[in-house]
Amino acid sequence: MTTLYDRIKEISNKKGVSIDYVNDKAGLSNKAIYGWKKSTPKADNLQKVADVLHVSTDYLLGRTDELNLTTSETVKKADIDDSDLLLAFDGKDIDEEDKQAIIDLLMFRRYQKRNEGK
Repeated sequence: MTTLYDRIKEISNKKGVSIDYVNDKAGLSNKAIYGWKKSTPKADNLQKVADVLHVSTDYLLGRTDELNLTTSETVKKADIDDSDLLLAFDGKDIDEEDKQAIIDLLMFRRYQKRNEGK
């Protein structure tokens, strides 16, 4: 029988991340997921882990084998010049100065690519 911990370990491995990473990204106490080998987590903590792994709680609990039941991995197209565009990296907002640096880098790369063939 596959346990909750086994499911978390399996999907973490598939996504190339460690259980410690998932634990930290979910904002859980130190080594909390390892404790789920012997105890049942609170529903909100289970949801946090499911959100980090982009799966449903039903998948983690073994109620379904459908892996991608959430849409949080869907990539959305956005215009970098959109003033309402919010950027984030590693869970933290990117400030305007860094946003401008990203735009400058993208413009420079576009210029390089256009001139590579000449």
